[in-house]
Amino acid sequence: MTQAPLTPPYDFADLLSIMKQLRTPVTGCAWDLEQTFETIAPYTIEEAYEVADAIARLDTDDLCDELGDLLLQVVFHAQIASDEGHFAISDVTQAICDKMIRRHPHVFGKITQHSAEQQTTAWEEIKAVERSAKAETDASALSGVATALPALMRSEKLQKRAARTGFDWTDPADIFDKLEEEMDEVREAIDENDNAHIEEEIGDFIFVAVNLARRLKIDPEVALRKANDKFERRFRAMEKRAEGGAAGFAALDLDAQEALWQAV
Repeated sequence: MTQAPLTPPYDFADLLSIMKQLRTPVTGCAWDLEQTFETIAPYTIEEAYEVADAIARLDTDDLCDELGDLLLQVVFHAQIASDEGHFAISDVTQAICDKMIRRHPHVFGKITQHSAEQQTTAWEEIKAVERSAKAETDASALSGVATALPALMRSEKLQKRAARTGFDWTDPADIFDKLEEEMDEVREAIDENDNAHIEEEIGDFIFVAVNLARRLKIDPEVALRKANDKFERRFRAMEKRAEGGAAGFAALDLDAQEALWQAV
């Protein structure tokens, strides 16, 4: 049976129809039919980062486009699940609506509205109850922190979970001592010329640095992103100042490059 042609303006139902047609055997797209949850997952992560990039650039036109790309990923995963008999997109929307209503009793229930800080605490308490209701065998306070998260983000989340049990420094100033201790251990590992040990100690040092950022209420991911942007901006400025541009800069010795860095 031939599908009726779609005509603009398109809506969410049209997007679902397009995805279903792309995944229809014989008449669909060969590439889309080959995809699995695993093969699509990297694209999903990439699209989420492109959404964040559009927001950082304050480009609302691009944000609209990137949100569409991200929405397509949700629909794609839901269609694969439907094809394999796991769940449908309606189950996805049902589940998230249930969750949002459950997690906002001060809006959809009879609980009195409270501050943003109190809401955050209540949100985490509700999530803990949800994890218990799933009868998960992992009763740890760290349960549910996704292993696929970027390492920096996962580090912060693990530390926040641990802190809720009281396992945390009482004074942020104490973290500086730990940073110095970890730096000394990095130096020792370097002296040993043991790459595995160096990697371990560098990881410990970064972990503590994330902890310091968390205690100072600084998002380490945002802080590092800004540091990256600053470095890129300054490095490109050095290349422009160098005689011969980027190629000329690469030909300079380290002292000359350092002089340009200081000038920038």
